Amino acid sequence: MIDIKVPAVGESINEVTLVKWLKNDGAWVERDELLCELESEKATFELNAEQAGLLKIVAAEGDTLNIGDLACRIDDTAARPEGAAPAKEEAKTPAQKEEQSPAKKEAAPQAPIAADVKATPVAKSIMAEKQVNPSEVKGSGSLGRILKNDVLEALSHPGRKGGAEAFSRNDRREKMSNLRKTVSRRLVEAKNSTAMLTTFNEVDMTRIMEIRSKYKESFKESHGVNLGFMSFFTKACCMALLEWPAVNAYIDGEELVYHDYCDISIAVSAPKGLVVPVIRNAESLSMAGIEAKVVELAKKARENKLSIEEMTGGTFTITNGGVFGSLMSTPIINIPQSAILGMHKIQERPMVVDGKIEARPMMYLALSYDHRIIDGRESVSFLVRVKELLEHPELLLIGKDPVQALLEL
Repeated sequence: MIDIKVPAVGESINEVTLVKWLKNDGAWVERDELLCELESEKATFELNAEQAGLLKIVAAEGDTLNIGDLACRIDDTAARPEGAAPAKEEAKTPAQKEEQSPAKKEAAPQAPIAADVKATPVAKSIMAEKQVNPSEVKGSGSLGRILKNDVLEALSHPGRKGGAEAFSRNDRREKMSNLRKTVSRRLVEAKNSTAMLTTFNEVDMTRIMEIRSKYKESFKESHGVNLGFMSFFTKACCMALLEWPAVNAYIDGEELVYHDYCDISIAVSAPKGLVVPVIRNAESLSMAGIEAKVVELAKKARENKLSIEEMTGGTFTITNGGVFGSLMSTPIINIPQSAILGMHKIQERPMVVDGKIEARPMMYLALSYDHRIIDGRESVSFLVRVKELLEHPELLLIGKDPVQALLEL
């Protein structure tokens, strides 16, 4: 009998929550097969079977476990059940196995359900078979996961979004996840422990949009990633941070700690809440390098596969509320950092250009900062510099106008 215990996942992590068992009690499991999902205050990870055998579940879903606590046991001396399939076959749902039976070979192909949809395998299979849009199904499982009964309910009430009853006044209670608890605690701590202020500006996105339109195809062909806005903003922030080091610093007791590098945290909305993975040494990365890292981290966030190391540290944060339609907001500092830049929705507005009114794609920028470290002059100058770099992207190459560089002005 092998004991499967909760492993250490980080120096500051003392407990985790068992979110979901992926195998049933008494089921045969193969070596390295996924057994359950665990969630710490910073990340989600899985337990694997150390040997093949029969699974004996000890901890229940929703239990809070300390590091080293027993999650389950595996009886590796048990005989393999007759007809037990290999791990890949075992992982298939009854609906998927049924599809592969001879009677089903003539069936029409099913439309695949996106991998980031939170649903059980059986629910995904039914939605694919019946061509049900997941957005029309209201999940009743943990963290909004779509269950089989949710899909059947939606099918029995066509046209009624989420299968909701008319004039329903039902209430639901869900236990807060460790990640949500941590986000809540850190946001309150940031409000209560910093002298936070926000300064605003706006940037004309005309030049950046022209560059993206002109070079997006060749950029993707050369580098294998799309040319997005995040690389421009990250480059501009890195350059401004090195010019205004207080914005890139933090308080440690009675000392100020300055960074000669830029580890940029990017706020990403993941299925289980907001996470902030870090782009290390962003000041040394190319535009393509930044875009590739953003894609990698965002994909891991959506799949709940970010490691503790990938979310630890960071000297400055960028958050983009514009993807959700936000026109203006005041972002909260990601402590112990001292500042955070908020990007917003690009919207055409009438602007006076050379004495004439023109429609320009404008974006509001918001810089929230800790006034204990950063003075008004530094915060405003930092944001003005970011605006200048974004409105004149050629400055991102060497930091100044090429003619001024030539004349050494």
